[in-house]
Amino acid sequence: MITEKSNTEFWVITDTHLIADSLHDDGQAFRHIQNTSQGKDLAYQETALRAFVDFANKKKPAAIIVTGDVTFNGELVSAQKFAAIFSRLKATKLLVIPGNHDIYDGWARAFKGPNQLYAQQISPKSWQEIFKNSYDCALSIDPDSLAYSVQLNQHYLLILLDSNIYGKQESNGAPTTEGQINEEEIIWLEKQLENAKRNHLRPLLFMHHNLYVHNQAVNRGFVLNNAQLLCRLCQDFNIKLAFSGHIHAQNIVGPIGKTPAIEIVTSSFCSYDQGYGVIKVSPDHIKYQRHTFNMKPFLTKRELEDQNLGHFHHYLKEIQIKNLKGNSNKKDHLFIEMNYQYFTGHNHIEKEQLKKLYSSPEFKILLKQRPRFSNYMKTLFDTTGHSNLEAEIWY
Repeated sequence: MITEKSNTEFWVITDTHLIADSLHDDGQAFRHIQNTSQGKDLAYQETALRAFVDFANKKKPAAIIVTGDVTFNGELVSAQKFAAIFSRLKATKLLVIPGNHDIYDGWARAFKGPNQLYAQQISPKSWQEIFKNSYDCALSIDPDSLAYSVQLNQHYLLILLDSNIYGKQESNGAPTTEGQINEEEIIWLEKQLENAKRNHLRPLLFMHHNLYVHNQAVNRGFVLNNAQLLCRLCQDFNIKLAFSGHIHAQNIVGPIGKTPAIEIVTSSFCSYDQGYGVIKVSPDHIKYQRHTFNMKPFLTKRELEDQNLGHFHHYLKEIQIKNLKGNSNKKDHLFIEMNYQYFTGHNHIEKEQLKKLYSSPEFKILLKQRPRFSNYMKTLFDTTGHSNLEAEIWY
C-alpha cells in the first residue's frame, strides 16, 4: 500500500519521449530529427523532468504515474536516465508502464554530427530492472507482460497494463503503433479485478493505448484492438475510471453505452504546454484536473539565461507551429490554432460559434488549401457539455 491516507492525490503524465542528452551532440542529425519529431521537444526534456521532480518534492503527491512512451524511441540509456532523474523523488512513488516506443523499438538511435548510430534497445527484462522501484510497489506482477497492480490505499487498486505489441528480441523496424491486451494478461487482469472485488477495492486502469475512440477521423492504431473485451470487464467489475496516452491530445470520453468507465487522456508532457493530471481521491469520490507545469521557478540561474528555457511554453508552441506548417508557405494561422486548442483540451465552443466559424471566409479558404484534412478539422471542436480539462467520479 502506497499510503494509509484515505484522502490523497496522485499525478499522471504521459508521452515524455525522453532522449538522454548523452545520445546526441545537438549536431546536424539531431537537429533534423528534432525538426521532424511532430512537435515534440527533444532538447530540454532532461531539464524539464528534473524540474518536475523538484516540483513534486515540494507538493508531495502519493505517486506519479507515467502511461507510456517514457523514451523517445526505446533507447536503453534514455530509460536509465529517466529512472535516475525520478530517483530524486522523496515522498512520492514513481509508477511507470511502457508505451509502443519503449520496448524493442528498431528506431532507437544516437545522433552524432551528421550520423544516426545504433543505440541499445530496451528488453522487457531490462525495463523491469531499470524501474525496479516501481515493480517493488506491486501487489501482483503479470509473469507474461510488464503489467502490475499497486494498492494505492485502503480504497483503490491501481492496475497498470501493458498494451503494447513487441517481439522477443531487438527489432530492425518501426515500432508497432497499435496495441492490445494479450490473452495471458487478460487472465491476470481478471484475477486482479476479482481480488479487488473481494477486498472492496475500487480498480483504476492505466495503459498506453486507448479504450475509446477520441477522434472520429483519426483513431486507427490508437484504440486497443480488443477494446470491446476490456469494455466488458469494465461493465462486469464496475470500473469507472481509466487513464491512457498515445494520442498526445488532452481528451475525456465516457461513459459510453453500458460501459461505466470515463477515460482520460492527458496530453503529451514533451509537447504543447507541459500538461499533467492531478487526481484527488477520497473514499467515495475522485476528481481529475489538468494542470500546466510552470518549470521556471525550478530552473537554475544559468538555465534561465537560455531563451528557450526562460520562455518554455512559447518555445513549445513555436516548434508545434513549425511542425503544423511543414513545408507550406500558406497562411495556416487558423489551422494551427484549431490544432493547438484541440491538443491542449481548450476546444469547447458553442454551437453558434462553431457554425459561424465554419461559414467564415478564413475557414473556407483553409478547406481549399487542405482538402485532405476537411473531415479531421471538423472533429477538432467539441460542443458537448463536458470538459476535457476536468472530471468527477462518484461511487
